Amino acid sequence: MGGRRRGAHDENYSFVSPVVKYLLFLFNLIFWVISLVMVAIGVYARMMKHAEAALRCLSVDPAVMLLVVGVLMFILTFCGCVGSLRENICLLQTFCICLTVIFLLQLVAGVLGFVFSDKDIDLQNLIDFGQKEFGCCGGVTYSDWSQNIYFSCKPDNPSRERCSVPFSCCVLNKDENVINTMCGQGMQEMEYIEAGNHIHVNGCIDKLVDWIHSNLFLLGGVALGLAIPQLVGILLSQILISQIKDQIELQNYNLKHSSDPWR
Repeated sequence: MGGRRRGAHDENYSFVSPVVKYLLFLFNLIFWVISLVMVAIGVYARMMKHAEAALRCLSVDPAVMLLVVGVLMFILTFCGCVGSLRENICLLQTFCICLTVIFLLQLVAGVLGFVFSDKDIDLQNLIDFGQKEFGCCGGVTYSDWSQNIYFSCKPDNPSRERCSVPFSCCVLNKDENVINTMCGQGMQEMEYIEAGNHIHVNGCIDKLVDWIHSNLFLLGGVALGLAIPQLVGILLSQILISQIKDQIELQNYNLKHSSDPWR
């Protein structure tokens, strides 16, 4: 009789912890709601853009990036919610593997969306912001703008901006009452020293590296804040997966020995 009571107890016993299961569900539910907000912001940002801007630089538009990441995050967190409630190992593993990549993309899109929240968001604004913020022009040097079809110095370039650089490259004089928005005109035809009197001649890559070196603590804090929710999600999903596997083994054992009266 005692053996039969233990068998009945084993059949009702579950390795799956309700705490882990519903914590993971709540974790996914929160980010599922965040993904809906991201999709809504992305759609709103695209609808607010002018028709010309909406067709330009579509693949690198931060608004589109926010929208795409939001949709992917919606799908994955939905898988996490369903996987935790239904105790589905395949869905949980998919969620666990993709969590880090999606969250990194979310961080980048979120920062860009915050910086350009009140502007027409496109690649041009992003480049102009970087050049103004870091006081630089081009990638390595200001002549890199010759690789752009509008600023190219090729003889067959019909653009009025031929051999010029964007206004964001210009060195602005605070004493000037009227800002010369054409200050970058023809700068690529000038020598390095001469051009340096009017525009920033150093590239943005070196400036970006210097900024990273001087803001290591800030970047470390951001990375830590990013890593914590990732680790929580990964840890909970791995624990739940392990518990589900143990539960499956127990069920298989009970099924195999269900006809054994002495177990």
